[in-house]
Amino acid sequence: MKSSLAPGIQLITSISRDSWYRSFILFLTFLFYTAYHLSRKPISIVKSELHRNCSTVIRPADLNITNNATWCDWAPFDQDNYQMLFGVLDNSFLVAYAIGMFFSGIFGERLPLRYYLSFGMLMSGLFTVLFGLGFYWNIHSLGYYAFIQVMNGIMQTTGWPAVVACIGNWFGKGKRGFIMGVWNSHTSVGNILGSLIAGVYVSSAWGMSFIVPGLIIASTGILCFFFLVENPEDVNCSPPQHHNNQESSERAPLLQNSSHIVNGAITTESTEITAEHTEAISFCGALRIPGVVEFSLCLLFAKLVSYTFLYWLPLYISNVAHFEAKEAGDMSTLFDAGGIVGGILAGLVSDYTGGRATTCCIMLLVAAPMLFLYNAIGQSNLGTTVGMLLLCGGLVNGPYALITTAVSADLGTHESLKGNSRALATVTAIIDGTGSVGAALGPLLAGLISPTGWNNVFYMLISADLLACLFLSRVVYKEVRGWCGRGSRGSE
Repeated sequence: MKSSLAPGIQLITSISRDSWYRSFILFLTFLFYTAYHLSRKPISIVKSELHRNCSTVIRPADLNITNNATWCDWAPFDQDNYQMLFGVLDNSFLVAYAIGMFFSGIFGERLPLRYYLSFGMLMSGLFTVLFGLGFYWNIHSLGYYAFIQVMNGIMQTTGWPAVVACIGNWFGKGKRGFIMGVWNSHTSVGNILGSLIAGVYVSSAWGMSFIVPGLIIASTGILCFFFLVENPEDVNCSPPQHHNNQESSERAPLLQNSSHIVNGAITTESTEITAEHTEAISFCGALRIPGVVEFSLCLLFAKLVSYTFLYWLPLYISNVAHFEAKEAGDMSTLFDAGGIVGGILAGLVSDYTGGRATTCCIMLLVAAPMLFLYNAIGQSNLGTTVGMLLLCGGLVNGPYALITTAVSADLGTHESLKGNSRALATVTAIIDGTGSVGAALGPLLAGLISPTGWNNVFYMLISADLLACLFLSRVVYKEVRGWCGRGSRGSE
């Protein structure tokens, strides 16, 4: 009696070659950007070790000290203005990242993505390791650490436009919100892993909190060089469909004035038009795509809130709840865990409703009072802290995740581009670059405002959330009007 084909082999053979490659690219780019975020996180964990409350620390018997108040701190962060110095480190990275992001998309469109990503990850690993070596080389110069942060910020800009462009090349618009919502959990996974890895070493040798993540991202850079496939056509896979047939036929008279279709086949004249538009899009041309400006400005304020939590949440928990550095870092990962759920939920809802802007706006509006409640009652007991961190993480990171992934990919493959597939990196860089301005402003403002009280920091975050909603109001109005129009036509 001949046995049937093994169930595992049946499963493998049932999956098409295209699906295998798409799953592989999805996993690979997920791994790459997890490593990017993993290497950014240690600074927020190490802050509470660089400046500590030395009165609670057991002093070694053989240690000769001249200052009892700051003997356990790491100079130059042993001064009263330590929060401002931490702000300098944060903004050295974030300002360089924000400025570099506007140029990164231009390079990403003109260079092979595999080389570009590999170089970026190797150099990011180098500068992350150099920051950690400051511990072993006994470096106490603010200039050294600020310079490392600037260079790392520039190198980190290679990641986002390249991975989104790669994903956009492989995946169509159909269920992009859900796919990218799941895929974008790499941000939170990277933050969680970065917090946990940094927390292992922070109390014993904080330099290793940087060196280990640096080696990890450098290793993924080598992996990228050997395995990344930029386009489906490179391995004879079918390209994705970015717009459905109905959308294309409705817009053909407007977008392809000199092309025509005969018996379902596009003529040579249309092909020539498409060829003309495979050139890299200009910066101003990308800004003229409908929705790019609105979503960019919204992301500026949404990312301001997200990155303030990324860089200051462990210190806030340590100061308000009086946790040790490791425990505060571990607790802060709950915010990122909530962000994973929020990003996936935002993608699912926006796919189902077709309203990317409306989904973002509702989540941002709900986030504002939740941030107020977290500051008011979030530290009253452990259960409340856990619940509020998860909820706030989902509401804050959900819109941020949706805009930087599905929205960027939608706009980068917009119908007005007439099939130009090379615009995606530039559009992504503009949106994320504008958001990165907010990412730089948030930690800077937190550093300046926190000495006046944490309440004022949260008022700033709530205001930023509401401003993000305001900039999306025009797009939300258009989406709602479109729904009402379809509803009235359906009732007829």
